[in-house]
Amino acid sequence: MTKKIRTYSNEFKAEAVKKITDNNGNISATAKQLGIAMQTLSNWNNKANQGKLVGTEQYDPQLIAVLEDNKRLKRQLKVAEEEREILKKATAYFAKHS
Repeated sequence: MTKKIRTYSNEFKAEAVKKITDNNGNISATAKQLGIAMQTLSNWNNKANQGKLVGTEQYDPQLIAVLEDNKRLKRQLKVAEEEREILKKATAYFAKHS
């Protein structure tokens, strides 16, 4: 038996996060009221607090672009560092065997 994956609109997610404050920050009660998993609502709330959830006041497309650019640059840095380590080892090897 396969489980059907539900998708929710950005507007629904934003409204669900707003409802958390109506319930005095109680994510569990809000999730039960809306008929969604508590972890799902908690994830949306975390994204909203980080400014990554579309439709919330904190959402900032520029912030998202900067975060994505930061991830890309970190990946490039990691690759460059690995390449540098390989070259250091190769240089040491060939210096020893020359």
